[in-house]
Amino acid sequence: MMKPISLILQDPVLRAATLAVLFYGGFIGSIAPYQSLVGVRRLGLPNGAYALVLVTAAVVAVSASILIGVATDRGLSRRRAALVSAGATLCGALLMIVAPGRPSFVLVHALILPGATLFGQFFAIGRIASRVHSPADQDAVMAVIRAMLALAFVAVAPVWSAVLSAGGDLLWIYPGLAVLAAGMLLSVLALPDRIAGDRPSGQSFRASLSELARPEVVLRVALLGGITASITAYLVLIGLIFGQAGRPEGDVALFVGGVAGMEVPFMLALPLALRLASRRMLIAGGAVIYGGWLAALPWLAGSAWVWLLILPAAFGGAAVLTLPIAYLQDLLSDRPGAGASLIALQKVTGDGACALAFVAGTALSGYGLAAVLAAGLACAGGLGLAWVDRHRR
Repeated sequence: MMKPISLILQDPVLRAATLAVLFYGGFIGSIAPYQSLVGVRRLGLPNGAYALVLVTAAVVAVSASILIGVATDRGLSRRRAALVSAGATLCGALLMIVAPGRPSFVLVHALILPGATLFGQFFAIGRIASRVHSPADQDAVMAVIRAMLALAFVAVAPVWSAVLSAGGDLLWIYPGLAVLAAGMLLSVLALPDRIAGDRPSGQSFRASLSELARPEVVLRVALLGGITASITAYLVLIGLIFGQAGRPEGDVALFVGGVAGMEVPFMLALPLALRLASRRMLIAGGAVIYGGWLAALPWLAGSAWVWLLILPAAFGGAAVLTLPIAYLQDLLSDRPGAGASLIALQKVTGDGACALAFVAGTALSGYGLAAVLAAGLACAGGLGLAWVDRHRR
């Protein structure tokens, strides 16, 4: 565990990328559990309108990620691309501060906030910088970087729990987002304009898109998207389900923080787990466990037993949040930007599937059915991936 941490501390590029992921994790940890509460409960958006915001945001994020991923592989400075994305994130948070309301919420959350755009760029930068190390050390370094995102969730959760439990307005989240976005911007500024070992691919834009559209790539991204749908559904539904069960808003932060806190040691232990089982089997097992706890959430939300769900949520989450990153990047191992854009493709597939589960579940029954449908997508995605990769080494 200490070796990858030491490698990160010794490398200025890895240090900056890790710090950027830490701020990004705090940003997502601050808004993801409360975005649905702000939109639906605080600002009064109908469920259908909120689902449309999710779909639009996913399409915008994946389009930007693909364009940025291909452009950076062809020679565009990754630092400049990340600066533009981080600057847009900061502007989105500031807009919600100066002009809070439905129009600003839709504009910010559908078009401005980056979703997987910055996430993929940070991991592409980390992947390039870690190439000088052995494959095992690369996986360990990337696992530590990914664990920083979960660690940031742990850091911000008690803060928002205390603020909201004391009667704070949900819109107070946005000043916090502005501070975290500024931190991302400063972290990116610490990066060199050109990263050692980052060489242009030489491929045309059309050839790059054709590579992303290969059937075997699309199939695997779609299956991983089913797993991602359950993660997105958890963040969308946790506040709504807890609220429906009569729990205070502060409990949302405590639960999310507890899950994220338990994910960190499990993520750091993944390199050891990979010695015992293949990546695809760990992803499949994690997806089934994750789907199981999510399906149980609506039934246990009103009781003290709900806190026991933190353990399977963290155990399954550690696998399905971390391992697919390296899996997708290995599909296009020689083009880190395009490989990172697959993370965004996975996310847009998952967000779209989550939106469908949300609309269908709430229309037919309620938030509980939406959670069960998303859980089914996770199990189908994980088991499907294990089947299509059954002959791969």
